[in-house]
Amino acid sequence: MSAPERTAGTAPRRGRPGYDKAQVLEIAVGLFIEQGYDATSVADLAARLGLTKSALYHHFDSKEQLLTLALDEALSGLEGVLDEPEARTGTAAERLGAVLRGAVRVLVDRLPYVTLLLRVRGNSDVERAALERRRAFDHRVTALVVEAQSTGVVRDDIDGPVATRLIFGMVNSIVEWYRPGGPVDRERLAHDVVAVVLDGMRTR
Repeated sequence: MSAPERTAGTAPRRGRPGYDKAQVLEIAVGLFIEQGYDATSVADLAARLGLTKSALYHHFDSKEQLLTLALDEALSGLEGVLDEPEARTGTAAERLGAVLRGAVRVLVDRLPYVTLLLRVRGNSDVERAALERRRAFDHRVTALVVEAQSTGVVRDDIDGPVATRLIFGMVNSIVEWYRPGGPVDRERLAHDVVAVVLDGMRTR
């Protein structure tokens, strides 16, 4: 028998899996952001979904599995940016611009997942693995900055790793104020970030 139909604004009948995996993950991420991952129990999540815990386990084995999938959603998006054609061809400055545009797009398109990633503090093996992947991404961006400096396009009086931290400090702050459907267009936002970064770092 299929899951019961739901009318708008009503919770699914308790004890029945009225959500698919993607919906459960999305709602779990929202709750992790709202309450903090460590402070959110499986019972909290089941209550938010209107399911029994056994129905929740129909979709996922554990709260940790939900966190793993959520962090992978953000990280795989960012890592994929580095493999896009625009990020692999052209000058170092052009490739850096392509990576930054791609990172902004991922942040906007996967906003809750990236927000959760940015709140990870390494309190578990899952979180530490995510932080290691994030550091690897940052190192590849730093290599682009250093390469652009070596070609004379980007100022060489700025430390490469420091520049990368400053760049992503600006990019990551977007999660605090950006609202999907608001007045700021995704592509314009990506353009503005690249303009601020590259114009500010470009040699005169």
